[in-house]
Parts: sequence; C-alpha cells; structure tokens
Amino acid sequence: MPYATLRYEVADAVATIALDDPETRNALSDALLEELLAALAAARDDERVRCVVLASTHATVFSSGGDLAGFTADVPLVERHAANDRLPRLFALIGRLGKPVICAARGHVLAGALGLALACDLVIAGERATFGTPEINVGLFPFMIAALVVRNVGRKKMTELLLLGDRVDAHEAQRIGLVNRVVAPEAFDAAVAEWAQALAAKSPLLVKLGKDALYTQQDMSLHEALAYQRAQLSIALSTDDAHEGVAAFLERREPRWTGR
Repeated sequence: MPYATLRYEVADAVATIALDDPETRNALSDALLEELLAALAAARDDERVRCVVLASTHATVFSSGGDLAGFTADVPLVERHAANDRLPRLFALIGRLGKPVICAARGHVLAGALGLALACDLVIAGERATFGTPEINVGLFPFMIAALVVRNVGRKKMTELLLLGDRVDAHEAQRIGLVNRVVAPEAFDAAVAEWAQALAAKSPLLVKLGKDALYTQQDMSLHEALAYQRAQLSIALSTDDAHEGVAAFLERREPRWTGR
C-alpha cells in the first residue's frame, strides 16, 4: 500500500521502513504513527521478510519526537487519552513482531523517538546522532517512553536524562546502553546492511521463538523466567530447524532452514 509519511520496500528478505516526513523532521504525528503501525504489520505478515530496518530519509534527523502541535489541540480529555494509545501499541507490536527490528539512527533521536528506538531489538547510531528527552524543557514529561528507558539504562542515568532534558552524543549513548554500535557516516549504510543480512540468514523460526521469549520474560521473576525459558528450550529442540542447524554445523555446511 502507498504511504504518505513513510517509504517501504522489501529486498533480500529485509523490509526497510523509512520515516519520510522531512518538513516536520519526522515528528511522530497521529498520521505517521498509524502508517508505521500498518507498515510493521505488513512486514510481520510477509513471509518474505526475515528482518526489519527502521530508518529515516532525513539526512540529520531520525525523528524529532512527538507532534507538539497535536499536544495542544483543543480536544476533550477522553479523546486525547484514546489517541495516546498509538505509541504503546507501536512498542508492543515491535516487541511481538516475531522478526528482529534494527533501528538505523543515522541522525538525532529525540523525545518519543527515543522510545521508538529502544523498542527495537538493536540500534545502530551514526557518529553525529544525538539522543535525548527534552520534553521537560517545554513543560512536558516523557511518561510513556520512560517505561522503555528504565529497561535499558540504570536508574540514576535515566533520571538525569528525563529530568534535565539534555542530549547525549552517540558514543555516550552507547556507553550507557541506549545503542549497540556507533558507526562513521561513510560506513553507516554498510553496517546496517551487514547486521540486517546476518539476521535474515538465521532460522526465522528460532529467531521468532527467541525474540518472543525475550519479550515475554522481561518482567518475570527469576524463578518464573527460568521455568518459562526451560519450556521454550524444549519447544525449540523439537523443531526441524534445530536439528538442521546442528547437522549443518557437524557436517561443515550452510544450514537449509525450512521454518518448521
């Protein structure tokens, strides 16, 4: 389907969803969020797709975060609350997608967009990117994305980011756990493609089982998580792909995944 605020393409088992609303610096408007939900659902349901890359067409900005004009619109509170469900739905959809999602953060990642990046499984940052939650500086607070920040960053650093509203550069973002890898501009596209192709080459079934397990167990107690993961291991060992992977390793050949 055509999109007004995104670009969507599939090549070599990788779906690339690029935010494409340059006039607003990819602000997370209701329209963009709805299209992003639709595009991710399309990638989830497309059997050709084994990995998703979330990117931006803007040269210097991944996304500027929430649409401030929308925040101040004169609408009843009940309608405003109902509209606020898009971001939580988006975070949950990424977590339950069953396919790995890479955030390709070439440029700045601000406010609600930081939550979007952290919802992804992996984040590759450009050297010139910055990360921050500046909402406090305009009389707001990043309530919903705080739930993701606290799951990626220690409490003291989280509080510093959310209450001071300062930005951190890409290397500091990597140090505190917001991103996995920082890449120079000239090597950025190749680095994203390298990881996307590596993920797409894995067993799609085992990747799905593994990602689902990581998402489901994140808020369990240790005892509950171990019991749950034990059951998931038994399920994984019953699959054809697990047997094929071990056989390919022992026979020193590339595995032939069937997804069963």
